[in-house]
Amino acid sequence: MEGKIIILSAPSGSGKSTIINRLIQDKSLNLGFSISATSRAPRGEEEHGKHYFFLSPEEFYDKVRKGEFVEWEEVYPGLCYGTLESEVERTVKSGKNLVMDVDVKGALNIKKRYGEKAKTIFIMPPDTKTLETRLKARGTDSPETIIKRLKKAEFEISYSSEFESVVINDNLDNAVEEVRNEIKKFLQK
Repeated sequence: MEGKIIILSAPSGSGKSTIINRLIQDKSLNLGFSISATSRAPRGEEEHGKHYFFLSPEEFYDKVRKGEFVEWEEVYPGLCYGTLESEVERTVKSGKNLVMDVDVKGALNIKKRYGEKAKTIFIMPPDTKTLETRLKARGTDSPETIIKRLKKAEFEISYSSEFESVVINDNLDNAVEEVRNEIKKFLQK
């Protein structure tokens, strides 16, 4: 039996990667993770094929032209992220439920494409001040990049009402449990 698709989206720094990492440990959910492709360089300890498929801009746009993405977005000029169709198919055909970490537009496009086989969940930060603190604490972005991410967060939050579920991450353990419960309900359908 094919797996289902769970799509999580959130502003950068909202905790969605941490939530996903915790959920993947729950064997009862039978989750597989979709590795996204990006045209950016690796950060810190990130590895190609494990955290992202790191592609040159030329390689990325070549895959776009060939229709190899289920969704992709130029997040900032020259900086693209996307989900390869081969990653989606690999996971769901193996019987695992695919958990995806994508931007808001990509999440809604995937939902449109896969319909009832997919569930959208938006992870909401408690407020912008907390979001700014989290982004600074990561220590991976310049002050200019943090300002860009906060502006983008406002845009992303404006789409939250289009998601099937919204979970506020003001307490990580509670947020993980709430997302887990949403996934369990979806998988039982």
